[in-house]
Amino acid sequence: MSEKTIRIGGASGFWGDASLATPQLLGAGGLDYIVYDYLAEITMSIMARARAKSPEAGFASDFVYSALKGSLKDIARQKVRVISNAGGVNPGACADAVRTLVEDMGLDLKIAIVEGDDLLARRDKVAADGHREMFSGARFPEPDTVASMNAYLGAFPIARALDQGADIVITGRCVDSAVTLGACIHEFGWSRDQLDELAGGSLAGHILECGPQACGGNFTDWEQVSDTIEDIGYPIAEIAADGSFTVTKPDGSGGLVSVGTVAEQMLYEIGDPQAYLLPDVVCDFSQVALEQQGENRVYVSGATGRPAPDTYKVCMTHQDGFRGGHAFAFYGIDADRKAQRFADAAIARARGKLRAKNSADFTETSVEIIGAESQFGSARELETAREVSVKIAARHPDPKAIDILMREATGLALSSPPGLSGFAGTRPKASPVLRLFSFELPKQDVQISVAMNGTTEAFENAAGQPLDSAAIERPDVPEPHSDEGELTEVPLIKLAWGRSGDKGDKANIGIIARDPDYLPFIWNALTEAVVAERFAHFLEGKVERFYLPGSNAINFVLHDVLGGGGVASLRNDPQGKGYAQLLLTHPVSVPAKLASALQ
Repeated sequence: MSEKTIRIGGASGFWGDASLATPQLLGAGGLDYIVYDYLAEITMSIMARARAKSPEAGFASDFVYSALKGSLKDIARQKVRVISNAGGVNPGACADAVRTLVEDMGLDLKIAIVEGDDLLARRDKVAADGHREMFSGARFPEPDTVASMNAYLGAFPIARALDQGADIVITGRCVDSAVTLGACIHEFGWSRDQLDELAGGSLAGHILECGPQACGGNFTDWEQVSDTIEDIGYPIAEIAADGSFTVTKPDGSGGLVSVGTVAEQMLYEIGDPQAYLLPDVVCDFSQVALEQQGENRVYVSGATGRPAPDTYKVCMTHQDGFRGGHAFAFYGIDADRKAQRFADAAIARARGKLRAKNSADFTETSVEIIGAESQFGSARELETAREVSVKIAARHPDPKAIDILMREATGLALSSPPGLSGFAGTRPKASPVLRLFSFELPKQDVQISVAMNGTTEAFENAAGQPLDSAAIERPDVPEPHSDEGELTEVPLIKLAWGRSGDKGDKANIGIIARDPDYLPFIWNALTEAVVAERFAHFLEGKVERFYLPGSNAINFVLHDVLGGGGVASLRNDPQGKGYAQLLLTHPVSVPAKLASALQ
């Protein structure tokens, strides 16, 4: 095995990420690549609407005018290659904008684009083929409601562009980790059957894809990094030819790279950790080991892979009515009860107006009183709150109905219980609900191309094979010792780190034991039934629990728990970002001697 390593910096985790990453990473020196991830499902629909208004729009302009414009000369001088999915739904326009920068600066950089993910023009045929939603089984929506439809492409087309000499590779929708894996395939010459290496490179990409989340952002032990978050570091992966890698960050930057920060990011939104499906490999992260090898250096190894699937996941967004809402504040005695009465009255008034117009009722309404522990549901009892924010929201096929609710809520100001306040400008207006619809499409039905220097080359898809989930061998679960003596309860946060996020209408909660000795007690306490009860006020589906012995971790997948997820949801937290924080308050029974050591 080659001793070669490559250094890749992760400079963006979403469209709108901070602009400090690129100069920070270039200042670290010694990088071979900088990668940028800008895309989410809803981002694609926003870009699709922008392109519909202007043929030059539909890409992440931040990549061009924030990330590259001030750093392109330094990128060229250091010979750092750049890979980004900033192309969105218009990679060609994004490449043209970058090409203009390159020419204006007198630089000699080759720009390649990867296309083929955008299937919007085929929506009528796809609808006629009768595709069903891959999780719920729902029927394909009316084609004229579809806003975006994109296949999640893989890393091998990116590697092909690099093989052809591209300095900057711009893609449309690919899986987030592909921008990193593509560099690895090119540099190490990995073939499609080097499954463990592909899984390791994909994991490196997964660690990088959310930027500073691997360096202390959103970390459970946030106070360890709170003094430095304004200067937080962006991650660097030093990747070896066998797929193992070390995570670090630029010297002098803020934040922290530790087993805890990296483990939290590893479990972030992965679903079944033994069947993390990507276009190029099915990853198994259950035996991945994390080792602290010095200050802000964590070594990651042990990812394994199964053959790539025979389909691409396609994510489509479609319009499903309108939504709107606003947050009001109450303070003083019985603030929570006053807020609830105010919300009830606003919705009742609006419904009265709809009935008077012979209009349909709201499709859905939502009232959440933040400050009265509404996010905890029935899990905790709280005495009357004195200061709350009440969010009132609704969904309806007609945007005028949303306007009625907002007008009636505002109009209650002089009729409400005392203590109403708030900081606001103009009255909120209705916005389209864009609902996610995911389905699978055979790989041969997606035509991919790589274009550079005026030449476009078709990229041939590999066939892949279906995944047999039933054949996956699951690890033995941890068992507590039988002679632990007297037990006492401690909150889970004393024993574990946690990170949560979303995939459509699913929430993913990763829990990592701070010490391997804690894991049996955590496993015993957090059964699927217990977690389901904890989130019963949100949960409409099942809970799945998975064990990762390599990292002393547990991953939970909560189905149908986010009210539709994304902008289809009326929830205060439609992406489940705070769900781990809810679970970390749960009591866990541990031996009294262990509990005393935690004080």
